[in-house]
Amino acid sequence: MSEIRAELRLPTTDLAGDIGFMTKVAGFRMDMIYPADDPAVAVFSGHGLRLRLDRHAPEGAGTLRLLADDPDSVANGQRLLISPGGTRVEIDQLNLPMEIPPTQHAYVVRRLRDQAPWVIGRAGMQYRDLIPNRLGGSIIASHIRIPDGGPVPDMVHFHKVGFQLIFCLAGWVDVVYEDQGPPIRLYAGNCFIQPPGIRHRVLYASDAIEVLEIGVPAEHVTEIDHQMALPTPHLRPDREWEGQKFVHHQADGAPWQPFRLPGFQARDTTIAANTKDVAGVVVARPDGTANPSPWAWHGCDIHFTYVMQGQMELHAEGHDSVALAQGDAFVIPPGLRTRYGAPSDDLQLIEVSLPGRFATHIDPSQPEGPA
Repeated sequence: MSEIRAELRLPTTDLAGDIGFMTKVAGFRMDMIYPADDPAVAVFSGHGLRLRLDRHAPEGAGTLRLLADDPDSVANGQRLLISPGGTRVEIDQLNLPMEIPPTQHAYVVRRLRDQAPWVIGRAGMQYRDLIPNRLGGSIIASHIRIPDGGPVPDMVHFHKVGFQLIFCLAGWVDVVYEDQGPPIRLYAGNCFIQPPGIRHRVLYASDAIEVLEIGVPAEHVTEIDHQMALPTPHLRPDREWEGQKFVHHQADGAPWQPFRLPGFQARDTTIAANTKDVAGVVVARPDGTANPSPWAWHGCDIHFTYVMQGQMELHAEGHDSVALAQGDAFVIPPGLRTRYGAPSDDLQLIEVSLPGRFATHIDPSQPEGPA
């Protein structure tokens, strides 16, 4: 098989000056120069890149980005340089720290019947945005579906996130995770959390698979790992990634306990305990003792709820009441008085909170709110 190389071509108006700049300032090695009597082209290599400077290149001046663990160790700490031949050189951090923007609190209701658009995302999956304003970039919540089942065109990858939840709503999906053994089939009603940096790959999905995916922050990097093969040879169920453990919560056999709101009970997914209260996820359902629930408010920074099945009414102080059904979602900001009314017997809610533990204040004496 013949050898193939890739290189980046940049124009230069001062090849002699650029040779010194690229070797002494930018840290490249010169591999080739020609013609000898009047050099017009020089080829350099370094930092994982092959670079061709050409006096006759038709392109306009380009930009070269150098990323380093310690940017101050490159070019005496300068962050922007212009080479003698006109190339712009930006020097930046190799691994930028993840930043979670401050939450811009808002009351948000997103209903499936309102026909929010589905868009095509990674690996051909269809996405519906459940929090359009993303609370200032602090969170993204997506309803994801793959209409036709079969092998998923995915690669081993990981996410640079603060928290990520995958909750199966319908069908099933096979996923393999770093240090968690052979592929795991996630069925409807069950969920994973993917700790920051855990390598994984989606393998196979049933027809009409649907999942709820929560990511914090809203904009985060997905990086492909071309080196790791999954499954890995080691089984390490207690391993932590940035203080979080992998969780595979299964609904079957999970105990139901009193919920934070009277009139409901909940099953805990153990996510709060396994993320050290970075986030919490519970499934709640009515217990028949209170309809509607009393007025209440909470002190949680991010409080998101998805209607997994059934119907209910959401009442919020200062807002019209809203009838909700399967596929709808809402965000309640801290301090807003709300109550849940007219729950159907089959109602089930997925409640996601950041942090995992927070205070709920019950006010049964609150005057009657919007009907």
